[in-house]
Amino acid sequence: MIKLLSYLIGKGVATQRKPFPKPDADVWGFPEVTLAPCEGAACNKCVTECPTEAIAITIDGDKPLLSLDRGACIGCGRCIEVCPTKTIVPNRTYEVATVTREDLILTNSGKKKVDEAKRTPRANLHIFKESVHARVVSTGCSACDAEIGASGNAVFDIERFGVHVVASPRFADALLITGPVSKGMQEPLRRCYGAMADPKLVIAIGTCAITGGVHKNGYTEANGADSIIPVDVYVPGCPPHPWSIIHGVLVAMGKAKPYIHNPETITPELVAVAGASALAPALAPDAAADASESSAAAPSEPSATAPAPTSDPSPELPETESGPEDAKSEPKSE
Repeated sequence: MIKLLSYLIGKGVATQRKPFPKPDADVWGFPEVTLAPCEGAACNKCVTECPTEAIAITIDGDKPLLSLDRGACIGCGRCIEVCPTKTIVPNRTYEVATVTREDLILTNSGKKKVDEAKRTPRANLHIFKESVHARVVSTGCSACDAEIGASGNAVFDIERFGVHVVASPRFADALLITGPVSKGMQEPLRRCYGAMADPKLVIAIGTCAITGGVHKNGYTEANGADSIIPVDVYVPGCPPHPWSIIHGVLVAMGKAKPYIHNPETITPELVAVAGASALAPALAPDAAADASESSAAAPSEPSATAPAPTSDPSPELPETESGPEDAKSEPKSE
């Protein structure tokens, strides 16, 4: 018993105090679309390499328009590796949850106009700001289920934000959906949603729950959740990192701001990772000069040493009393 207590005291507090810390240096995160001109059909490498058809290139006037759907992206990183113009670069952030399906679709045409009414939370959702009880419905994705489980471990501790997982939809305020929602799970999902009291939240977690991922457009009709029941928040990833899942739940509760893509906010630090020559036109003159100096010293391959830009960063959440941050205790995102 004394040995056990000594061991536990020696380990210290594993829980990370601040939410959404900077990812490890070898984590790329999701692809980010910049204002750098795309070569279009003359290159087409990213379209060819994407295993889930998440990337499309069309013609907008006389310029190629690149469109990347994070709702279909599995985060393999191949598009980042093969893009010669750095129109697609790494964005190292865990805060990727959105409140509209349109916000998951990134383009290199500048800031996209989305109906702000769609981003406005539904009425009565303010009652969830302090705490929420969540029911997890897995329609066939063990990876996302494992990450939801990890979000409740000692490192991430989702319960300190007032989030509690319950066993019955009768007790639930929020529905966390994982998996592609194939034909056999569509009716059970509807019944689970119908058993919840109003008002209620629905969070689609993972690429499969958003679009069906690699299973979409098949004979099982596994095309995601929002064609079956209304979805309030989308958390992309295959699977999402526990911090991304926590961000999605906090967005639904009104405690954090959603991700909104704006390529005009690309920072010189990110350009240093991707290469300043292609991105300099998208920056202010002073920023472009700083980026050129930074990229001259940067390795040719993405080093992922720069902080990820977010167009609409989440507000500073209050620190918990769980103890100091321990970055070594955090599992790496796949």
